[in-house]
Amino acid sequence: MKPRQSSFRKVFCVPLAIALVTGAGLFAALLGDGTWDVLSWIGLGIPTWISVRGLLKR
Repeated sequence: MKPRQSSFRKVFCVPLAIALVTGAGLFAALLGDGTWDVLSWIGLGIPTWISVRGLLKR
C-alpha cells in the first residue's frame, strides 16, 4: 500500500486561513472602537470556536 502524497495546499490551507483571520482580528482590535471592535470579536472568535469545537469532538 502506497502512502498518500499530500500537497502543500492540502496541508496548510486551513491553518493559514485561521492565522489570517486571527491576524485580521488582532489588527482590527488595534484600529479603533465601534465597528472595529465588532470585527475584532468576530476575527478572534472564529479561531476560538474552531479550537473548542475540535477539542469537544475528541
